[in-house]
Amino acid sequence: MTTTDAAPTDTAAAATFDSLSPATGEVVGTHPIHDDAHVAQVVAVARKESERWRALSFDGRKKALVKWRKVIASRMEELADVMSKETGKPAGDALLEVALAVDHLAWAASHAEKVLKRRSVSPGLLMVNQAASVEYRPLGVVGVIGPWNYPVFTPMGSIAYALAAGNTVVFKPSEYTPGVGEWLANSFQEAVGRPVFQVVTGYGATGAALTAAGVDKVAFTGSTATGKKVMAACAETLTPVVIEAGGKDALLVADDADVAEAADAALWGACSNAGQTCAGVERVYVHERVYDEFLTELVAKAEQLKAEPGGQVGPITMPSQIDIIRRHVDDALARGGRALVGGPVPEGARFVQPTVLVDVPEDSAAVQEETFGPTVTVSKVRSMDEAIERANGTRYALGSTVFSKSQGMEIAERLRAGMTAINGVISFAGIPTLPFGGVGDSGFGRIHGPDGLREFTYPHAIARQRFKPAMALTTFRRTAKEEAQLTKVVRGLYGRGQK
Repeated sequence: MTTTDAAPTDTAAAATFDSLSPATGEVVGTHPIHDDAHVAQVVAVARKESERWRALSFDGRKKALVKWRKVIASRMEELADVMSKETGKPAGDALLEVALAVDHLAWAASHAEKVLKRRSVSPGLLMVNQAASVEYRPLGVVGVIGPWNYPVFTPMGSIAYALAAGNTVVFKPSEYTPGVGEWLANSFQEAVGRPVFQVVTGYGATGAALTAAGVDKVAFTGSTATGKKVMAACAETLTPVVIEAGGKDALLVADDADVAEAADAALWGACSNAGQTCAGVERVYVHERVYDEFLTELVAKAEQLKAEPGGQVGPITMPSQIDIIRRHVDDALARGGRALVGGPVPEGARFVQPTVLVDVPEDSAAVQEETFGPTVTVSKVRSMDEAIERANGTRYALGSTVFSKSQGMEIAERLRAGMTAINGVISFAGIPTLPFGGVGDSGFGRIHGPDGLREFTYPHAIARQRFKPAMALTTFRRTAKEEAQLTKVVRGLYGRGQK
């Protein structure tokens, strides 16, 4: 790497901040707070490097990304350890997250050419003398603002796909997980040796600097409220965005469901990662014929699950989130709801115990707002029509789950959501070929799959004349006779034969 291509280095006087363990409050690491000038310099380096990265071609980029994939795969435990320390999630969950991210990286690298390369398309009957083609070109520099709850898997859904599509990337990880972001960038540098993928760290101001630094697209994951602020900032420069915001995902249990499996899925969806999952399960609607059986299964399983150091459920990563969880539980109980497992959240708690709430009004905060904790509301419904209506009854529309032996597809197709899992939970997120994203207050745009590759490109269309047209239409030499011929052709093709 030449000195002119090198990524910016931090000065000794740079301000710093500490990354803390949510389980103990101990310092995990110390990181720089990058200011506007530093972020602008990083983006400038990425801009220059983007020309070289794009010129590598699909095959060259694939080889580079394969090298990176091998580094991550060979050091999975190391990355998982950094993640566990910064988020508090169990080591096994962290390993699973890394594994899924590696699988997506592999898919994006190996399928980018097939999805994005120039291909021929039909010119249509009226333009039959033209050869038509389209390809998807990289935008240039993509800014990624990542979350703390899945600090590897979620941002890699943008990073890996943007890189495979031919863009360079500047990543701003959450201030709660800066070590994970630095690990990813350092491992890429180790594998590739060029500033194709760089990281900047700090608080919200650093993220704001990234949106204003001239990147060609911003991929943001976080709350709906912050997503709106990112959109407003990007609107000033007409910078496009992909927003992956919150969710209030529902699980529907039909009367022909495998109740034990549905209860197990509900508990995992609600409490894995301490409930800090945008596409996790926060609401359950159960047919009245199996409601009691389901509740018995769920309560029995939930009572065996504890949030504690070294347990299967870790701490709440962001301290301020505990206040939101507490407010939702307190509101549910104050309005007639009951906690069959768990209950009010104690002051000063770092861990929130799994909580199962029933008889909660549909307009309560616990049903309508994103809780982002290990809680779940369970409601009895008379029919799946009612379940679908309630499931579609919030402003969020990210993921969803259906348990039914015979009605799964029928129910899934009526749900307002970006993704649905049938007789499983959050399975759509792990499948590299499926797009991931929501509608409504859950955001827009897609990561993963072919849609995720195209998200970080722009289409370039070419029409090439192969021979002279039978009717010269796009010229001032066009005659009345040719116009009459055009009218006759269009009527013959499209004006009859179909009702």
